[in-house]
Amino acid sequence: MYARRRHVYFAMMGTCIGLFILAWSVVRLWSVPVAVGMCVVAMLIPPVAAIMANRRGPDDRWWDDPSGDPKSDEWWDELDGKR
Repeated sequence: MYARRRHVYFAMMGTCIGLFILAWSVVRLWSVPVAVGMCVVAMLIPPVAAIMANRRGPDDRWWDDPSGDPKSDEWWDELDGKR
């Protein structure tokens, strides 16, 4: 799950950078308003990418959530220094 979220994040951020570069190196020669619109779209991508990269997956163990397996929970507690 983590690798998939990371790939989606980098793809979105690459799209963002690509939009900025394309807008001000090529598109502005034909239409400045379209280039500005592309930059506005590119501006909205980073917050969405961060939200998608940091959302909790259905199988992710986060913080103190018990997994339901006593042995696993005991191991995590020991690893976290709770015991």
